[in-house]
Amino acid sequence: MENGTMPSYFYFTLFKDFVHMRYLILILTLTVYLAIILFNVIILFVVFKERSLHEPMYILISCLSVNDLYGSAGFFPRLMVDLLFDTNTISRTACFVQTFTIYTFAMSEYTILTLMAYDRYVAICNPLKYHKIMTSKVTALYMALASLYAVFSMGLVIFFSARLPLCGTDIARLYCSNWSVVRLSCGTSTLSNNIIGFFVTTTTVFLPAFFIFYTYVRILIICQKSSKEFRGKALQTCLPHIISFVNYSIASFCDIALSRYDSDKFKIVAIIFSVEFLVIPPVLNPLIYGLNLPEIRKNIACLFQRSKVGHFPE
Repeated sequence: MENGTMPSYFYFTLFKDFVHMRYLILILTLTVYLAIILFNVIILFVVFKERSLHEPMYILISCLSVNDLYGSAGFFPRLMVDLLFDTNTISRTACFVQTFTIYTFAMSEYTILTLMAYDRYVAICNPLKYHKIMTSKVTALYMALASLYAVFSMGLVIFFSARLPLCGTDIARLYCSNWSVVRLSCGTSTLSNNIIGFFVTTTTVFLPAFFIFYTYVRILIICQKSSKEFRGKALQTCLPHIISFVNYSIASFCDIALSRYDSDKFKIVAIIFSVEFLVIPPVLNPLIYGLNLPEIRKNIACLFQRSKVGHFPE
C-alpha cells in the first residue's frame, strides 16, 4: 500500500496472546510499580531531609530517582489500564506522548550517569579542586542543560515521526516507541527519521557510554597508584555508579537491538527485553545506592528506627 494515512488509534498486539494471564500480570505490574515508588521516594526523602547529603553526588542520585519515577509514570499506569480493561488500544496523541516520556527518561538516565561519572572523576583525580568545580550551581546547570537536550532531541524525533504517513496500526509492544511507529510508515519518508534517530542514539547513548567508560578507567588507574585506604574509599563510592551504568547499558542495548528485528517468534523474550530498561533500573538503582553508600544507608536506618517509635525528624 503506497498511500498512507494518519490513523487515530494504534493497537498493541502482544496483549491478545496473554489475555488469560492479564490479572496475574496486573498484580505483578502493580507490585513492581509500588516498589519503584516506595524505594525512590525513600531515597529522595533522605537526601533532601538530611543536610549532610546536600552534595553533588547525592543530588545527582536524587535526580536519578526523580527520573526513574518520571519514566515509570510513562509506562506502568498505561499498562495497568490496558490490563484491567482489556483495551489494547491507544490514541495517536497518547502514543506520541508516551514515546516522548519514555525516551526522554532513557536519555536523561544516561546523562545523569554521565554526570555522576564526571563527579567521581573530579573528586578522585582532582580532589583539591572538587568543591570549586562541582558546586551546587554548576550541578544544577549541568542537569538543566542535560534535561533541555533530552527534551529538544526527542521533540525533534517526535515531530518528524508524527508527520509520517502510515500503512498500519499494529504495534508489537506493550508501549509506544518511536521505532515501532516508524516501522509502520509506507517507506517514503523514513530517511530523515533514520538519520535523526541515528544522531540522537549516538549522542545520547554511545558517546556518554564511551565517556563513562573512559572516566572509570582513569579512576581505576589513579586508584592503582594510590594507597590502599584511598583505593578502598574511591571504589566504595564508584562501585554503585558502575553497577548502575552496566545494568542500564545492558537493558538499553537489549531494547535497541530488539527494536530492529522481528520479534514474533520469541514473544516472551521480546516482552522481557523491551521493558527491561523501564523496570530493572528504577527498581535496582535505589537499592544499589541505599545499600552500598554508607551515608545514605545510615540515614535510611535512622529513618526506619524513628518511624518505629512514631517520631520523624522535623
